[in-house]
Amino acid sequence: MKTIKMTFILMCIFVTMFLSGVSGQTDTKSRNKQDDITKWSNKTIMWVGPHQDDENGCLGTLSLLKANGNKIIMVWYTTGNKGSLDLEMTSERLAQIRKTESEKACAEMGITPETDTFVRLGYDDGMLEYVPEKELCEKICRLIRLYRPDAVFTMDPGTTWMQWHKTDHRMSAFITLDGARAAAYHLYFPQHRINEGLQPYTVRDYFFYSTKEPDFNVDVTALSDKKIRAHAWYVSQFGAGNLKYVGPEPDQEELKIKLKDNAEKIAKGEKVYERYRRLSESMSF
Repeated sequence: MKTIKMTFILMCIFVTMFLSGVSGQTDTKSRNKQDDITKWSNKTIMWVGPHQDDENGCLGTLSLLKANGNKIIMVWYTTGNKGSLDLEMTSERLAQIRKTESEKACAEMGITPETDTFVRLGYDDGMLEYVPEKELCEKICRLIRLYRPDAVFTMDPGTTWMQWHKTDHRMSAFITLDGARAAAYHLYFPQHRINEGLQPYTVRDYFFYSTKEPDFNVDVTALSDKKIRAHAWYVSQFGAGNLKYVGPEPDQEELKIKLKDNAEKIAKGEKVYERYRRLSESMSF
């Protein structure tokens, strides 16, 4: 009889906790949908990605946040020094080209190394999965403790199942989240606190881009022309420029066509969104 009674009590507790959790998740999602992050101010926003061009999908959002007085931190894992089909290209030259292209693209959106923080970890393109994971995790953990971001924008690692990305994208997604978790606990990489005075820090807001499960949209229609101009700067990445580098200037004729198409779509009432999976919880477990 006691066993039955105890089982019943435990079941009641479990159901109560489950319903409370579901209610909390629902409340969080509801708040997220109503939260216009473009109205944020005086916050620190960290973007983390593998290559110089991966920022492109977030530049509208980051630009709106920057214009409203938020601090922007940009972090690239690699130099992007391998992805060219031009047989006369070298890794050293390509790394410099990609750096310049990325800075030009960001500058179109008002984000520059002079006014914001650009961090380049300097790893080889395509080789991120072969770098010791502890080394990568420690570097991201340190950056989070140093800059203490209110929100982190990073590639989506997936929810219940791992989301498939190509090699650097996949590693970037998981390492960024692992580094954020580690940053919350002082016993992970204690040298940060001992040697630099960097205290533990918990990130509580994530915006996952390159996601297959978007649940949060940012309307960047007003910046869509700028986004097109920004994308045009990645001359070595896309189209003919990847086969044979023809930069540094974008193809002006192609740019005019894209701007004209965009104007026609907007005139019809179409909107341009940057889409994310948003997670508002500590992830520190």
